[in-house]
Amino acid sequence: MKIDKYLMESDVEALRLELKTDPLIVKKQAQWAGIQSGMTIADIGCGPGITSSALYETIQPDGKVVGIDFSKERIAYANENYKKPGISFLCRDIREPMNDLGLFDFVWVRFILEYYKNNSFEIVKNLFNILKPGGILCLIDLDHNCLSHYGIPNRLEKTVENIMIELQKKANFDPYAGRKLYSYLYDLDFEEIVVNVGAHHNIYGDLKKSDEFNFLKKVEIGPQKINYQFDEYPGGYEEFVNESAESFKNPRRFTYTPIIMCRGGKPSQ
Repeated sequence: MKIDKYLMESDVEALRLELKTDPLIVKKQAQWAGIQSGMTIADIGCGPGITSSALYETIQPDGKVVGIDFSKERIAYANENYKKPGISFLCRDIREPMNDLGLFDFVWVRFILEYYKNNSFEIVKNLFNILKPGGILCLIDLDHNCLSHYGIPNRLEKTVENIMIELQKKANFDPYAGRKLYSYLYDLDFEEIVVNVGAHHNIYGDLKKSDEFNFLKKVEIGPQKINYQFDEYPGGYEEFVNESAESFKNPRRFTYTPIIMCRGGKPSQ
């Protein structure tokens, strides 16, 4: 069984994405990447629109953002909650040519390529075509995604590892997307490439409600999409979810996820 749909699709996905997105962090990342007022920006995989809104605020006055996502549900939500003069949203498949959109000063790709393990470089090459000569491409993704925990039961840790292996095979998901970003810019001859590595998740002590919601939704939704069998658990899926919830709420537990950010300039000629 292989799936060709968004892995995390659910009735609460817009809410999950909003809760896990801190606009202040988005603005800091964009400023690091070289965003400037007055730019035109393509926000690739814009989701519910909260990131597009943060980028828009960073490029005022006179900047414009086009948020692009293949989910009709997310685009509808973005139009209802974040559309304003200077921000527009389009439902497009980023695997397909988008040359009709014109050229942008800045293309922003955050937490998207992890869902396209087998074709992420082809997507980046496609985005190359909508970037102005001298424009900036910023790629941001996680590495060792969902795999770095200490203080959780061995059975749970092994099961999570097995689930991630199956997600790579069946759902085109890439838990190691972050480490590949630099090579994409290098292979496309981008100039002045800069890489920044930090901690996206750094979770210890009492669990924040937003982190709890985010992690448990991943636990609940991802394995079901690939019909994981949970042979490690006599009680199956429900026992796994319950043990996950109890373990992540334990303040002794430590979880971290590296975030890798790469920016580069498209050659002027």
